[in-house]
Amino acid sequence: MFKGLSPITYNGREVWPLVEGGKGVAATNHASAGAWAAAGGIGTVSAVNADSYDPEGRIIPQVYRALTRRERHEELIEYAIEGAVQQVQRAWDIAGGNGAININVLWEMGGAQRILHGVLERTRGLVAGVTCGAGMPYKLSEIAASYNVHYLPIVSSGRAFNALWKRAYSKAAEWLAAVVYEDPWLAGGHNGLSNAEDPLAPQNPYPRVKALRDVMRAGGIPDSTPIVMAGGVWYLRDWDDWIDNDELGSIAFQYGTRPLLTRESPIPDEWKNRLTELEQGDVLLHRFSPTGFYSSAVRNPFLRALEARSERQIAFSAQTAGDHTHQLDVGVKGRNFWVTRNDLLRAREWFGLGYTDALKTPDNTLVFVTPAEKAEIRKDQADCMGCLSHCAFSSWKDSETNSTGRLADPRSFCIQKTLQDIAHGGPVDQNLMFAGHNAYNFKRDPFYSNGFVPTVKQLVDRILTGD
Repeated sequence: MFKGLSPITYNGREVWPLVEGGKGVAATNHASAGAWAAAGGIGTVSAVNADSYDPEGRIIPQVYRALTRRERHEELIEYAIEGAVQQVQRAWDIAGGNGAININVLWEMGGAQRILHGVLERTRGLVAGVTCGAGMPYKLSEIAASYNVHYLPIVSSGRAFNALWKRAYSKAAEWLAAVVYEDPWLAGGHNGLSNAEDPLAPQNPYPRVKALRDVMRAGGIPDSTPIVMAGGVWYLRDWDDWIDNDELGSIAFQYGTRPLLTRESPIPDEWKNRLTELEQGDVLLHRFSPTGFYSSAVRNPFLRALEARSERQIAFSAQTAGDHTHQLDVGVKGRNFWVTRNDLLRAREWFGLGYTDALKTPDNTLVFVTPAEKAEIRKDQADCMGCLSHCAFSSWKDSETNSTGRLADPRSFCIQKTLQDIAHGGPVDQNLMFAGHNAYNFKRDPFYSNGFVPTVKQLVDRILTGD
């Protein structure tokens, strides 16, 4: 047992202060969450378009048959509620009365509030708490409290939590179980970097977590309410000075990346194998996500193709203005695209390399793509089912008009499509592959030597030693 680490009381029982990160679409499910809880920790079922099963136990493919986005959005909500309910029920059975089961939702996912109501209504007594980030989930406390369920907001700064506390959470303070601090430079998946923060200049998490605790104290929240450190957590021994630290109060730790490589982890073997090959620096903090948030993923050919697409980009004017004095004569139809001389030459070069189609972005630029890329982009945009509350890629918005009012952005991608594909056996090099920035430790940590893949119980036991 790592010195200083002791159980905490959560949802009326003692659990280890170890939380399984609730990873996106089907990367954390009943098997991993249930096993984590069975080992005495807090398991987390991802309630983001979770898998549901037929009577024979086979995963039901999420196929959308409706013709309109609004109707497909309703299909998505039905899939999401049914899938999450089934996952929670299975996780509860696996846990066997040990630990606790949380669910994780993204506030910016399409239909988030309806899905949360639908899941909690049908899982009464099974879900201990709801973790929620990706946005400012003001209504999280109200919804969770209405079902006597705890809530654990995910924030990246004390300022963000302060806004949530003053506007809403203080009215349901008794159901606040913990505050998750997710390091925006180290965590996998979507990150809460603000416009005032430099993605290339990581900040030490200690003073940021200390500032969060100060905000919590100012709100009258007791030090026994844990702050969950998430992002960059691998060895507990690296966090020795955080445990039993009067400045920080109670601290728990969230593991998102390490549980990917367990026997119970639902991700395909190709994904697991790829994790063991990563080097330091192979995870990229980028802004191609249609959510508009920064996110961290493996810099595989899929991500490199998005980088390259964004680099094949030029600004244009609808008429001659400034140094936009040359008419673009490749990639577009019509004569209303005026560019600089240098950009005209670049565009002609891309055209010669096969990038013959120019697509407009919302920022008065053009990106050059191949005809095959254009066809895929257009099809994915047309197939949109509203998986986000605001989608830059398809211009969907979860509102009366169902439109953001902005041009769809071809520099992004359909996140629902790629996350579903990689989670269900699609090629890891051609899909978005989320991971935290410490994933290179799979290759370095002797625990995983000779291809060893632990059970969740073996991983939790290992973590509890400090390693």
